[in-house]
Amino acid sequence: MQTYPTGRRSATTTTAALTAALALALTLTACSSPGPAGSGGDAGDASLSHIHGLGARGETLYVATHEGLRTAGADGRPVPVGDRRDDFMGFTITASGTFLASGHPAPGSGGPADLGLVASTDSGRSWQEKSLAGEVDFHALDTAADATVYGYDSANGVLRVSADGVEWEERAALRALDIAVSPAGPATVLATTENGVVRSTDGGRTFAPASGQVLAYVSWGAPDALFGVDPSGVLFRGGDGGGSWTRVAAVPGGAPQALTVVDARRVLVATQDGVYESRDAGGRFERRMAVTPGRGGH
Repeated sequence: MQTYPTGRRSATTTTAALTAALALALTLTACSSPGPAGSGGDAGDASLSHIHGLGARGETLYVATHEGLRTAGADGRPVPVGDRRDDFMGFTITASGTFLASGHPAPGSGGPADLGLVASTDSGRSWQEKSLAGEVDFHALDTAADATVYGYDSANGVLRVSADGVEWEERAALRALDIAVSPAGPATVLATTENGVVRSTDGGRTFAPASGQVLAYVSWGAPDALFGVDPSGVLFRGGDGGGSWTRVAAVPGGAPQALTVVDARRVLVATQDGVYESRDAGGRFERRMAVTPGRGGH
């Protein structure tokens, strides 16, 4: 594995360009049905292309993709986890270690077009239906410290919230790409929009106007560890509960595909050419897995 310094770029990307890039990302990640068998890659092909989520349990890295869940083998190559090759659009790992996911079933599996919420208690080796099968495709999932589940329903453009992952309440309507819940208070929620980051302090029922900082993905790994990455791949650290953002560095590999903050120092980012990890809050990144160009799918 190679270590990459995160030096500053020579030119600053304009806010207009970032807004356009995020608007494009929102369009590309709008709910879509899986194509015919083989359109997203061979199920036996363990290479990474379309990445939708990242997570870690201890030292083990997990990557949610268009063709199921992957982890790193002894040689660093992506290895499929379990036998499901579903298109996991939304993915998160709870504080208790339960995996939550959403998206679409693998081509030919015979399931409903939308997975709703599925859960795994054995690190992705097997999955059980929780709720909303055939009804909802969550493109972003996060959980609060009290185990409340937040999901962004991309098809309907609404934030849904559940205390148990079974019964859901519809809250604010918005057009977002990603969400993050404060570890210090389950009522504080951030969402990334094409106009900037918006913030709710009432559990996602209402959101204040955008902050002006345009980010693609946000993740809140600890009370003092809020990070976001913009559409060009620049990492920012949030302050004031998402009210302010400070540039940290450019992540290697270009435009981002996913971001997860594990703790105050450990940051995972998937970009166009790899899954990168920082152990010093974005000071330096190490490539954990290589990413190949996307084929079909999203």
